[in-house]
Amino acid sequence: MQPLQVKDVCKLLQGELVCGSENWVIKDAIYYNRHDLTKQHTLMFVSRIDTVNWSEVNSKGPSLVISDKPSSELKKALSNTTVIKVESLVQSYWKFIKYYRGLFTIPVVTITGTCGKTTTKDMINHMLSKDRNVQASVSSKNEPRRSFPYLMGIDDKTEAAVFEHGLGNTGNIKHQCMIYQPTIGIITTIGVHHLDGCKNLKGYICAKAEIVEGLKEDGTLILNADDVNTRKVPLDSFKGKIIYFGVDLRSDFRASHIKFANNGMDFLLHFNNTTYEAFIPGYGEHQVSNALAALAAVNEMGMDIKEAISRLATYKNMARHLEFSNGINGSTIIDDTWTNNPTSIKAALKVLDSIGKDKNIILVLGDINRLGNFEKKYHCEIGSMVAKRNIHTLITIGSKAEEIARQAIRDGSEATIHIVKEVKGLKERLDPVLNRNAIVLIKGPMSSRAMIGFANSLKAN
Repeated sequence: MQPLQVKDVCKLLQGELVCGSENWVIKDAIYYNRHDLTKQHTLMFVSRIDTVNWSEVNSKGPSLVISDKPSSELKKALSNTTVIKVESLVQSYWKFIKYYRGLFTIPVVTITGTCGKTTTKDMINHMLSKDRNVQASVSSKNEPRRSFPYLMGIDDKTEAAVFEHGLGNTGNIKHQCMIYQPTIGIITTIGVHHLDGCKNLKGYICAKAEIVEGLKEDGTLILNADDVNTRKVPLDSFKGKIIYFGVDLRSDFRASHIKFANNGMDFLLHFNNTTYEAFIPGYGEHQVSNALAALAAVNEMGMDIKEAISRLATYKNMARHLEFSNGINGSTIIDDTWTNNPTSIKAALKVLDSIGKDKNIILVLGDINRLGNFEKKYHCEIGSMVAKRNIHTLITIGSKAEEIARQAIRDGSEATIHIVKEVKGLKERLDPVLNRNAIVLIKGPMSSRAMIGFANSLKAN
C-alpha cells in the first residue's frame, strides 16, 4: 500500500478525531471482520454492528479505526489506537477507495469469463512481469471480498495491475469494478455457470456484462469474437475501444492453423496485416483463445507483439488445468480438477478428440455445481456429448453426475459405464484397464478434495 498520513485521511473523510494521534502513517487498510488484521499501521473500517476486540486492535498498533459507531463506544479504544468517527461508514469506505485508486494512472486489467480467466490473468502477469512491477490477484482467489486488499496492494512502484472477477451472484462484478476502476476489461467466454445466483442464462450473461459499464469511460474492452453468448452482451452505451480475438475473420487478434505440438499449441497469429508464428504451453483450442486475449491486453499496454509472443512461449501452464502426467502402468493421466462446468468439460472433450485417437479413453466426471434449476438439463447435455464419442469407460461420481451416465446410456453409448457415489474403491476398479494405451481424464469440482486426491493417486511416482 502507498503510505498515507492519518491527518490526510481524517480530512478526506471529514471525520471527527475521537481519540489518539493524527501524526503517523498508515501502511495497510482492511474492512474489519472481513479481512484479517495482521499488520501494524493498519487503517480499518469498522461497521456500527461489528463487535470490536479493542485489545487485538491495540496490540497491532498503531492502528486507525474509521467507524460510525456511537462516540461512547469508540472512546473504549486503548492508547495505541486512533479513532475517527464518520457519519456514514459506507460513504467513507467508497470515498476512500475512489481517492486511493485515483492516486494511480497505471493500466488496470480485469477479466471475467466462465472459463479461462485465471489462465488469461496469469499469462498477462507472466508477460508483463519480466520488466514491470505488477500487482495481480492470487490464483483463482477472486471473491469480491478480496478486491479491497488487492487494490491496497498497489503502490507507487506498481506499473500495472491485473485482476480476475469472481461471480457468484448478480452485482458481484459491478461491485469489483467500483473498486478496481479498470482501464481494460476482458470477457474470455460465456458458457453456463452460477445459474443459482443469476436465475438463468440470460441473467448470467447480464451479470458478466457488468464489466462493460464498470470500465473507465475511455477504457478498452477485449471480447471473444467466436463466442455466441458474448455477442449477446449489450455494447450500445460503451464509448471506449473494442478489440476482438478469435478464429473469426473479423477478429483483430486472429489465430489460424492451430495444431497440437509438444506440450502445447502451435498457431499463426494475424494482427495488423502481419502474420506471426506463435506457441502457447498447454493443450486445447481454448488455450489459444486465452493466449489471444492476453496478447491483445499486453499489446494494448504498449508491449511489442513479437516480444509478447516470445514471452508467452515460456508461460508455465497451471496445475490441474488439463495437466498431463505419466500414470500407473504407463497410462496417461489428465488432471482437470481445477473447476467443473459444462464449458470446461466441452473444452476437455475437444482435447481428447485430438489426442485420444486409437486410445482407450476413460472419463471420470464429478458433479457440476451451481446450475440452479438447470442442473439436470446440463448434466444430461454432457451425457449426450459423451455418448457421441468413442469412450472406453465412463465413471460418474456423485448424485448430480449420475444424470450424465443415465443420459449416455439412453443415447446408446457403447462405453462401460459405472455410477458411483464416492471415490473410495475407484482406483482398484480402474487398475485392470490402466496401461500404455489408456488416457484417463479426471474432471471434478475444485471443492472435491477426494477427486483431487484420486487424480494424484493415479499418477506415477
